[in-house]
Amino acid sequence: MQKITGGLLFFGCLFLSMAVGAMLWRAGLGAGAGISATLATLALLAATCALAWNVNNTRALKQELAKIKKAHRLLADAMESTQGAMTQLAQAIDEGPLSRTDALTGEVRMLEDMVQQMNASLEERLSQAATSDLRLHVVSNGNGNGNGHGNGMLRTVHDALAEGRVDLYLQPIVTLPQRRTVFYESFTRLRDASGRILSPAEYMSVAEGEGLVPAIDNLLLFRCAQIVRRLARQDRKVGVFCNISLSSLGDETFFPQFLDFLSQNGDLKDALIFELGQAVFEARGATEARNMAKLADLGFRFSIDKVQTLDLDFADLQRSDVRFLKISADLLIEQLLEMDGAVPLPSKPDIQAADFSPLVRRYGLELIAEKVESERQVVDILDLDVPLGQGHLFGEPRAIKEAVLAETDPPSEFVRSTLQSAERRLRH
Repeated sequence: MQKITGGLLFFGCLFLSMAVGAMLWRAGLGAGAGISATLATLALLAATCALAWNVNNTRALKQELAKIKKAHRLLADAMESTQGAMTQLAQAIDEGPLSRTDALTGEVRMLEDMVQQMNASLEERLSQAATSDLRLHVVSNGNGNGNGHGNGMLRTVHDALAEGRVDLYLQPIVTLPQRRTVFYESFTRLRDASGRILSPAEYMSVAEGEGLVPAIDNLLLFRCAQIVRRLARQDRKVGVFCNISLSSLGDETFFPQFLDFLSQNGDLKDALIFELGQAVFEARGATEARNMAKLADLGFRFSIDKVQTLDLDFADLQRSDVRFLKISADLLIEQLLEMDGAVPLPSKPDIQAADFSPLVRRYGLELIAEKVESERQVVDILDLDVPLGQGHLFGEPRAIKEAVLAETDPPSEFVRSTLQSAERRLRH
């Protein structure tokens, strides 16, 4: 746009200069005087345009600096309240032991009922896998490293679940520009025997292949439910985003009991939001879509994260009861503010950058800018009218203390029988 404006100004100045020169030539002052007048006029106009251009750039720079100063003022005002919110969360979770005889009794019984059908053990499978891997190692003279790593990770995941080496992390989601915490996102992280935290990329493929993902989802759901109730008792009505896998949504053994548990705990519907990645959401089949609809019928809401493009099927999201849309700050800035005249949504060519947030709201979605790491990003996403933000700038994921985590553990029988369920599903 600046290039086009600059070109138009140049040609305008050139036209006016030539017009002045032509007038002097027609007045009988000669060609030399006309050319000199043309050049002088052009130089004068160019200097005037340059001055105006510099003034305009200076004004724009001042406006930009004002925005940055405003953001810093907001940060100064909000950092204390954000830190206070995290401190209050820790205090709310730390205070008051969980009553096993009232809040948990019904839920534990329900969760134990969910796993009555899980009768076989993974120990036999792990033993067989180790024996098979040893034989493969002998036959191939040491070329079986891939299976060995997979079996080792399977053992690590199994032991982490069985021995309670599963941590719960919470990260705040805040309003913008106030930065008041209104939600938390929950994460599970497994630890190996040495205490090292495993990244999901290390164990999820093994967990999915061995049917352990529903066990992880069960544990996350149970703990999130207890954390939500602890916060509610402290009069902190804060929602928690809880990830759920496609395999759990489509599991014929897991999902009916999962649905039954949630139907008997309807007070959770306003506080738990189930989250799926965009690729997972788009890969759902008829069974998964139907089970999502059943959760929605109970009043639970959904969120989509890991978004790769802004050109989404918003009508499909609305039909599927998705109520939150998480998009990384970098993607929003790149595809809306740095598009250099390109259309941000090819399927909706009439939509401009400033129209994106209202478009999202029109389909009943709340937009969350995630992975916010800098104040500069905050300035940009505020320009885009994004109402919510998440990222290390507002607070890193914090592990719930071990003492509190122990109180949110389901009974050992639940963990044991949940692990045993994987073998039954594999056998069938």
